[in-house]
Amino acid sequence: MRCSVSITILCISAAALCAQAPVPGATLYEGARLITGEGAAPIENSAFLVEGSRFTRVGRKGEVPAPVGAARVDLTGKTVIPALIDGHSHIGYMRNMTSGAQNYTRDNILDHMRRFAYFGVAASQAMGTDFGELPYQIREETMTGKHPNAARFLTAGRGLAPLIEITPDNMRHDALVVTTEAGARANVQELATRKLRFIKTWVDTRGGAIKPLSPELYRAIIDEAHRNNLRVAVHATDPPEAKGLLRAGIDVFAHMISDVDDEMIELFKQHPNTVVLSVLGTPRRPIYIPWINPPHPLIAETVLPEQIARLQRRFHGKDPKEIAKVTEDWEKLKRGVAKLRAAGVKIGLGTDGGGQSGDQFLGWTAHTELEHMVAAGFTPAEALVAATRTTAEIMGLDDLGMVAAGKSADFVVLDANPLDDITNTRKISQVYLRGFRIERARLRTVFMNGAAYR
Repeated sequence: MRCSVSITILCISAAALCAQAPVPGATLYEGARLITGEGAAPIENSAFLVEGSRFTRVGRKGEVPAPVGAARVDLTGKTVIPALIDGHSHIGYMRNMTSGAQNYTRDNILDHMRRFAYFGVAASQAMGTDFGELPYQIREETMTGKHPNAARFLTAGRGLAPLIEITPDNMRHDALVVTTEAGARANVQELATRKLRFIKTWVDTRGGAIKPLSPELYRAIIDEAHRNNLRVAVHATDPPEAKGLLRAGIDVFAHMISDVDDEMIELFKQHPNTVVLSVLGTPRRPIYIPWINPPHPLIAETVLPEQIARLQRRFHGKDPKEIAKVTEDWEKLKRGVAKLRAAGVKIGLGTDGGGQSGDQFLGWTAHTELEHMVAAGFTPAEALVAATRTTAEIMGLDDLGMVAAGKSADFVVLDANPLDDITNTRKISQVYLRGFRIERARLRTVFMNGAAYR
């Protein structure tokens, strides 16, 4: 009897000790205005618990208890948003004043992913301009957190393109050439071995200068991709090609379509799973680039002066006729965005950053894209959802896009409220990826001094 009582007391004591054991790596963040990414009203005076690399509890201050031994971070007066996601970029090509395959190295790709992290971008999708084994290696390394100061690198591998799109000096230099239906299917099968979420192709006239990929060939690509549980993203901005691709079952338009009419809307309704990435910066930038002169502080602290000067020269003294044409195209694009949104088409954030049009500063472009989305009719709250939860869904990143229990602890601490002004996403105080506070001061030194990352 005494033995039995003693054992019971010991068990109760052990259970109590276990209940009070410190939780390793636990931190409670309190006091911030929290925009969760779910689309609901922000949580004022919030609290959220991070254990290891995950959010485990989210609520109001006073309602989320801190485990024994947990650290506490006071974020009173700050606003927290989920880390952003860039669904369309070209990584590894730009390096200071040059662009090309000669820059496609491990160090340069990781430099780009650290720039994304610096700007509060948790992941970016390279759209069909990768080559060799390197992108797959870096994908695995960043997905598993081997590089804590870097965002996740996502790849679509080598894109699929007609021969006329491929030249030694463009980003499609190593694309898989598509000339026959059988060849198209074989290319898709090759890519299917790479564990990709989707593949990239181009169906574009380049302003009427070239003959695009034929419907027979892009239908073969889409059909074979679907057979292999892959989705297809396409560069196609002209309405005739976009309509044909919709009929063929395309999954992702990597750019906004230049003109949207009623027939296009009906085709989207017939294909409700087809999504669009915004990429509004490229068409709007010639008429709206206030942040370059004078350069925004985030630009000045991450981009070399000579590169800033080059961009300033590019957009100084534009021909009035060219400005009028770009303005007309932008207004048409805005109307198209409004029609797609009214029809319920899912739109995520993409920037085309890093492309060979030059000087689209990786990471920064995600913030300017948010501003363009609001100019196109999104509310700030809607733009934030598009740039976080929606883009995570499009990219198949189940653990990103929201501040919610079970998600990866990827979030940005801001000094101002982006619901008041979307450009407040640029007022970054801190960035956390996988629960790790990004070393932004260290990264600034690397970016501006050209020093090797150690």
